[in-house]
Amino acid sequence: MYSVYFLRSLVSNEIYVGATGKRVDKRLGEHNIGSNDWTRANKPFKVVYYESFVCKTDALIREKFFKSGVGRKLKNLIVNNFGD
Repeated sequence: MYSVYFLRSLVSNEIYVGATGKRVDKRLGEHNIGSNDWTRANKPFKVVYYESFVCKTDALIREKFFKSGVGRKLKNLIVNNFGD
């Protein structure tokens, strides 16, 4: 299983979009440890949304979509209406 997920920074209130082949809660733990510069500076996080996929390619396409102009608008609608 693969997932696309949104994390909300409890420090900056920013939304992080990612894709993983791991369980989302396990990946959240890695982000909260500070797995890269951005997550290290903005941790801790909480999961506000995720979608599951059987195919890795589909998950990566969906992640890329959420990082595009129209995708960011949809991401914001999802987070603002269902994310907390």
